[in-house]
Amino acid sequence: MNQKNRVIVLTDIEADPDDTQSLVRLLLYSNEIDIKGIVATTSCWHKTMVNPESITKVIKAYSEVQPNLIKHDLDFPEAKTLFPLVKQGLPKYGMLGVGEGKDSEGSDWIIKVLEENDERPLWISIWGGANTLAQALYKIKNTKTEKGVKKLIAKLRVYTISDQDDSGIWIRNNFPDLFYIVSPGDDYGSATWNGINSYIQGIDNNKISNSWLAQNIQQGHGSLGVAYPDVAWGMEGDTPSFLSLILNGLNNAEHPEWGGWSGRYELYKPDFSTQKKGGSGVPFEPETRDIWTNAVDSYTPYIPSDYGRTVKMDTITFKDNKVSLWRWRDDFQNDFAARMDWCLKSYEEANHHPIIVLSYPEKITVKSGQGFGLDAFDTTDPDGDSFSFLWFNYPEAGTYKKLIKIEGTENSHGAYIIAPEVDKEETAHFILRVTDKGEPQLSRYKRVIVTIKPK
Repeated sequence: MNQKNRVIVLTDIEADPDDTQSLVRLLLYSNEIDIKGIVATTSCWHKTMVNPESITKVIKAYSEVQPNLIKHDLDFPEAKTLFPLVKQGLPKYGMLGVGEGKDSEGSDWIIKVLEENDERPLWISIWGGANTLAQALYKIKNTKTEKGVKKLIAKLRVYTISDQDDSGIWIRNNFPDLFYIVSPGDDYGSATWNGINSYIQGIDNNKISNSWLAQNIQQGHGSLGVAYPDVAWGMEGDTPSFLSLILNGLNNAEHPEWGGWSGRYELYKPDFSTQKKGGSGVPFEPETRDIWTNAVDSYTPYIPSDYGRTVKMDTITFKDNKVSLWRWRDDFQNDFAARMDWCLKSYEEANHHPIIVLSYPEKITVKSGQGFGLDAFDTTDPDGDSFSFLWFNYPEAGTYKKLIKIEGTENSHGAYIIAPEVDKEETAHFILRVTDKGEPQLSRYKRVIVTIKPK
């Protein structure tokens, strides 16, 4: 069984209501993500204060619904275990809060958790400025041996929502081996994470509408819904930093290049000449090393069909980096809405995820030109709901970049595929999405990685 991902969140909560929105969602995944800390920090939008009391307020709202949440999953932690995880960084902007004598309970907490006897990577999910992490790294570098520094850096994973102070680029320049996901700079409009709330021409954007949020999240869902504020700038711009940590069968946080709910990212040094400057005042300078950053997906949605086969390919194809995130948006919004239902509803009244059972391993090897089958015949639904299958190739996730079609029908429990002719070993990723017909509809996935060997 997959182990839960560990995470410490750094949030400039109160700079924008979206941090509070993201915190509500995060707590509803506390059964699946191992939350190790929530640290109030500054940012370019919130330079001289931190607001840990705003974090505590949301956890109090969670405490009121946690007794009902455990009817749906016993792994939802008691609020009393979360309150001690609330910490604060220095109320200083960026590198003004980094250096000798500038430790904080937040930076010390990162080091403490990182030094625990736990081999799982520690994710740092940065919703604002990065200087609390920068201070932890500064102290590690100045108090540990070279071997000790290397060991701790190897356990760290960072996903930051663009750059919201001047410490992010300092971290990347000074710790070149640190695993770091970022759409660099402050041109938020072109960032991958922006796909969570972007209005996309040519698709149904209802599930990010204010009316949908009011009906499915805010009103009639208990104390956490009440704690979810109205959108001011953009809905939940910080949420992509932890969506990949949810173990849903699609996400694999260790492989950003495979794509998932947080988007897809590739490891390279971005072309500085093509980047735009935003208006935040954070440094605008070239990267000095490879980072995990924006990657382009080409996506043609499947849409419902009323007659004959229940799905068909749309007539429009989308292609850019934000596509890699918003292509999953309806699924993760429905998932959020179902969990809000769990706050008040009994198990029998609410919807739960289908359980996919593959008949084959999740990694297989075939020969060039060989036909092979995939199957999920034994898939079930805990609520007794009907469910639908959809198999598709995700070309960008593998090394073989051409689309490999599903022969026959792509919406049965079984799929038949003919491996392409290759002259060197290639990998191809096939995704199975199973969606129930409950309310709201819930999806789970399986990713099958096929190695194709030349004849």
